[in-house]
Amino acid sequence: MFLLIGYVIIILASIGTYAIHGSLMALWVPVEYLAIVGLMIGGFVAGNGSKAIKATLKAIPGVMKGSPYNKALYMDLLALLYEVLAKVRKEGLMSIENDVEDPHASPLFSKYPGIVADHHVVEFMTDYLRMMVGGNLNAFEIENLMDQEIETHHQEAHAAPHVVAKVGDALPAFGIVVAVMGVVNTMGSVGEPPAVLGKMIGGALVGTFLGILLSYGFIQPIASQLEQRVEESGKIYQCIKVVLLASMNGYAPQVAVEFGRKVLYSTDRPTFLELEQDIKSRKGK
Repeated sequence: MFLLIGYVIIILASIGTYAIHGSLMALWVPVEYLAIVGLMIGGFVAGNGSKAIKATLKAIPGVMKGSPYNKALYMDLLALLYEVLAKVRKEGLMSIENDVEDPHASPLFSKYPGIVADHHVVEFMTDYLRMMVGGNLNAFEIENLMDQEIETHHQEAHAAPHVVAKVGDALPAFGIVVAVMGVVNTMGSVGEPPAVLGKMIGGALVGTFLGILLSYGFIQPIASQLEQRVEESGKIYQCIKVVLLASMNGYAPQVAVEFGRKVLYSTDRPTFLELEQDIKSRKGK
């Protein structure tokens, strides 16, 4: 939403202000637009492997949506973790075996569709719960394994913003390439009247204008949005990590979820009373 609002402001501030004292038709040079877009797509395809291309194309539509990582999601996550750990404490580790083996069919997990919809989060959570069911664990070794898995996820998630940023960095240079091509074409027509040459030179400069505008006004904001989304997505794994480690170290479910609450960003973190009341209300359902 904010991306689209920003785009409107950018268009009004650039093309809109130009239209006050200039002719918009002078900016309409279809061949240069086609060249810029072609160079951008070509650079994107040539500079990346199939994995990076697929990850980028999959990630870009998400920037048009609001962030799913909000207080409501984290309330659901902490409530789910509390229910799982409370069941373990009451009935033993083997009681959650079926839940972690098939979380989509689990009555416990199915109460939290927002969490189950993210298969990466569910897989991360159930993998370590499965290890807990499997036998005695060394909390220090598990913490190290969790850190490595989170780091791997972080590196994979950074592929899309890195690729988009690189494309944005290249666009001003592509604009110069198109502008030089226009100038070369103009130099071949030096015998034309000044009015014609002026129009041709102006059209050539549109390439530079378009490359810079697309880069800093349209592509780089997408890279920034993707980067922010990656940072937000990492917090949910840290929350799961500290809750499960606290449980492995013998803390009660109520205390373990408090560990998870404390690592959340202040803008998404429920208060102690909010979480306590939410868990109590869910118990009554």
